[in-house]
Amino acid sequence: MALTRETLIGKLDKVVDKLMNLDNPSIGKDLLDQGDAAIAKGVIARDFGIKEWDWPQGVGLYGINKYGKYRKTSEYDGFLRNWYVSNMDFGLPSRNVNTTVPLLTLTDMFETGESSGDGERFEKIALDWAHWLMDKLPRTRENGFQHVTTDVKDRNGIMLNEDQMWVDTLFMMVLFLNKMGVKYGRKEWIAESEYQILIHIKYLYEKRNGLFYHGWSFKENSNFGGVFWCRGNSWFTVGMMEYLENSKDHVSPGVREMIIRTYKAQVDALIRLQSESGLWHTILDDETSYEEVSGSAAMAAGILAGVRNGILDESYRDKGLKAIGAILENIDDEGTVLNVSGGTGMGYDRDHYRNIIIAPMAYGQSLTILALTEALSHIRA
Repeated sequence: MALTRETLIGKLDKVVDKLMNLDNPSIGKDLLDQGDAAIAKGVIARDFGIKEWDWPQGVGLYGINKYGKYRKTSEYDGFLRNWYVSNMDFGLPSRNVNTTVPLLTLTDMFETGESSGDGERFEKIALDWAHWLMDKLPRTRENGFQHVTTDVKDRNGIMLNEDQMWVDTLFMMVLFLNKMGVKYGRKEWIAESEYQILIHIKYLYEKRNGLFYHGWSFKENSNFGGVFWCRGNSWFTVGMMEYLENSKDHVSPGVREMIIRTYKAQVDALIRLQSESGLWHTILDDETSYEEVSGSAAMAAGILAGVRNGILDESYRDKGLKAIGAILENIDDEGTVLNVSGGTGMGYDRDHYRNIIIAPMAYGQSLTILALTEALSHIRA
């Protein structure tokens, strides 16, 4: 498929429309009846559609918002406002790392919400959440953000994941805290976001190959299964470019240099592991594991953003666009992004990651939106 602006915009519009109307897919009663075994495969009902307030939907909103900004249109403002208002009226779930993600887009809506009378309400929730994050979120040893998540069976419950740090947190929570720090001039919030990036690099980055482990346990003093998971790594690739762009000149020079050096080393490792198709395997260094589109999309977005910002040289552009071409081949005629893995908890072996269900997911749509939107800045024809 030719990489032209017309092709990209045509696909983008379909992917966005599909995301805004994404319902739970038919995943089979036999699978649902497996209970905890199904959950282990990534079958968590609230993860699939667009309506729930959680991380898959939060990443989806972020993708829609980014595309709207690129097009300089208010076309999606009504959808976003209605999504937030309906969730707030229904009642928000437990506060944790994953349910923080919708706040990342909400921080852009205080002003647009004024005309409908929602701006003050939006701002109050975001500020209250930022204070909760700083003061009440459980911490690991060495003061890392503990990767507390929503209970898989109860949206009002939590799973503590005690003394665990996951790479996902960098996108799910750190981006929001930094964005709020910049918005309100809260230096302590910016400093906390910087510290969290550094401590996550310290415990999750493998300097021997440039990749990131999924998580770290202070209790076990280990990186669990020691697996280099595709989407986990992609949270750093795309997340750090988003972080630096959102930070503008607020990030301290030393931290900025550390982020950039680590990012460039990771990208070099990713380029070495990119498959012939242009995608990456769900276990990055295991060619027998399936190629996965959501993580590949986030990596492509992060790599191309690095080129656009002058952090990576021009030689990396072709690698990013190769991934974009492969992603386009994984979007069907209705705009559904295919070959996306389900929600993935921490795994102790490679089979855990190999066996995660593949299904249409909100974040598969949204990470594809981020990738294709970024690609528009690199395609002239």
